[in-house]
Amino acid sequence: MGGPPLIPLICQSTKSIMTANTVFEPYVLGPITLSNRIVMAPMTRSRAGAGLVPSELAATYYSQRASAGLLITEATQISAQAQGQQDTPGLYTEAQIEGWRKVTDAVHAKGGRIFVQLWHVGRIAHVDLRPDGTAPVAPSAIRAQARTFINNSFVEVSEPRALALEEIPGIVEDFRQAAANAISAGFDGVEIHGGNGYLLEQFIKDGANQRTDAYGGSIENRARLLLEVAAAVAKEIGADRTGVRISPVSPLNGISSSDPQPQYNHIAEQLGALGIVYLHVVEGAPGGPRDVAPFDYGALRQRFGKTYLANNGYSLELARSSLAEGKADLFAFGRPFIGNPDLVERLKTGAPLQPLNPARLYGGGAEGYTDFPTLAG
Repeated sequence: MGGPPLIPLICQSTKSIMTANTVFEPYVLGPITLSNRIVMAPMTRSRAGAGLVPSELAATYYSQRASAGLLITEATQISAQAQGQQDTPGLYTEAQIEGWRKVTDAVHAKGGRIFVQLWHVGRIAHVDLRPDGTAPVAPSAIRAQARTFINNSFVEVSEPRALALEEIPGIVEDFRQAAANAISAGFDGVEIHGGNGYLLEQFIKDGANQRTDAYGGSIENRARLLLEVAAAVAKEIGADRTGVRISPVSPLNGISSSDPQPQYNHIAEQLGALGIVYLHVVEGAPGGPRDVAPFDYGALRQRFGKTYLANNGYSLELARSSLAEGKADLFAFGRPFIGNPDLVERLKTGAPLQPLNPARLYGGGAEGYTDFPTLAG
């Protein structure tokens, strides 16, 4: 007698609850299963010890956050040449491999999954980081309008030199060997850093690449190094354990592109053909506006055809709506993970988030790194 029928209301409510919960449900990523769709984004913390070995605290830091579906480590240089900031860890010596093994063991003991992000900074570096004072390398000898963290402060980056054509295969080999080292260290996979204005993106974007050889000019040529690195890493450890990060319209570190949509449509298609397990896309300016420039991210998702990891300014509400609309599969959260090691539980229960300690983002010890309490105390 009067009022709407009950059954449709119950079905609608159930559908809403199911949609809300899918962010926290397991997700199959290649050969591994993630406990949820929330990913801890890579964040540089500059706390590596002597020999650029992950500090003893790193195992605590990452294992505290093991409830994320997937952890992606701070950017980790593939060689001594690849370093661009002080105290960032490497993955090219036996000591570094052993240091990272302590981290992966600690994460796995908590039931977590962890990929390492492999990094070459290119021109975003300073001569003071080089024992012999040599210049950073880049696709072209164009100095970036950017700063980097050295000697406990931020300084302007140095003038780079252009890589010779015969040097480029060595860059590919360094990525391949670092990926092999990652598996030896117990990582579940690797993420190739192809964004944020670092070396691979410097080749991709014509604001930094003025080469006239096989690695410059056309969109195919400018994508060549990233695709060669991805192919070499996939061959070494398996495409199903290889992810790639890109930032199509990011201006970070003084980078620019005149043709981002066709450039990245091509990259997405080629990475999809390689079978890369996920594409990690920074939508907009990292840590800044999502609408910094027009771009069709749906076109990337369609062309890639596999797992799409969305990044930049995601809240739980935005992740839920994007998942419901089929825009992405996984969602990266960055800074909220710094002050909230149990971020997944806080998001799930609606608990308040703790602020990070901005004075302790880079360098130092446990303060601002491993000293944040959880809901469980």
